[in-house]
Amino acid sequence: MTVSRRGILGAAAASALLAAAPALAQQSRAKGPRVWLDMDQAELDDAYDQSVYAPNQKQVTGRYVTNSDAVRARLGAPKRFSYGPDPVEWVDVWMTKRPNAPVNVFVHGGAWRVGSASAYAFPAELFVNAGAHFAVLDFSPVTELGGDLAAMADQVRRGIAWVYRNARGFGGDQDRLYVSGHSSGAHLAGLALVTDWSRFVLPDDIIKGGLLCSGMYDMKPVRLSARSRYVRFTDAIEDATSAQRHIDRLVAPVVLAHGTLETPEFQRQSRDFVAAVKAAGKPAQLLVAQGYNHFEILETLANPYGLLGRAVLEQMKL
Repeated sequence: MTVSRRGILGAAAASALLAAAPALAQQSRAKGPRVWLDMDQAELDDAYDQSVYAPNQKQVTGRYVTNSDAVRARLGAPKRFSYGPDPVEWVDVWMTKRPNAPVNVFVHGGAWRVGSASAYAFPAELFVNAGAHFAVLDFSPVTELGGDLAAMADQVRRGIAWVYRNARGFGGDQDRLYVSGHSSGAHLAGLALVTDWSRFVLPDDIIKGGLLCSGMYDMKPVRLSARSRYVRFTDAIEDATSAQRHIDRLVAPVVLAHGTLETPEFQRQSRDFVAAVKAAGKPAQLLVAQGYNHFEILETLANPYGLLGRAVLEQMKL
């Protein structure tokens, strides 16, 4: 098969056009009243809709599934444990052979509405080969909780608490527990990092570090966006589910990451959260993935030389 210079340039132009699609679409209409920062309602809605900025979303999330299947074929099925009474409250644990190994609890994304642990097995091999257990939580979609985001966050907290209490049972070191999350899962993992664990009769420092990729940490603009159609926001819920407003409870170092092809709001949310943590005199780091969109960046967690893979291994001292 011959490849012409014109064909290559045409493909590059098409790719650039897709990346610029949100901006071009906004230019073709009159701007409405400002709703958040310099954005009108349509721009804000787009800024919290990843599919607008990632035209290859289905292809990449499809790879999550096929790569997870491949990991199961190589490692075998994970151990699956119930962490609560609800039928969805399970955690998949991929176990390393190293005794008394650290544990990383992963919280998946999906706009709080979709996703399951089975589709997020693909990073497991990195952790298992490096000598760590990898635990992936299943939890209810917010739409099945009546739009109650606080209830969803509490479900994730209970899952993390279960892993902490039961780590020794599967060869884990409860004193080396870390959390990671992507997208809406990073939002939930961020809330876990600022949790008052005395509510669960646990020490304040059960989490030793967090890796938060492409998440949201202040709910005010999210509440103003189209996501409020399925999340039941109130002033109290907005405050309780905004990790950035509770940095006084943060006791673990945190690494934030986003791609340069993500929506402007997801990039800003990460920058602002890191700035707020540093302003409070606490350790935080921001990683920027050049040329990655919201879905592509998570794939780097499965690669020890990728942006997220390298970062989490360094954080866990592996």
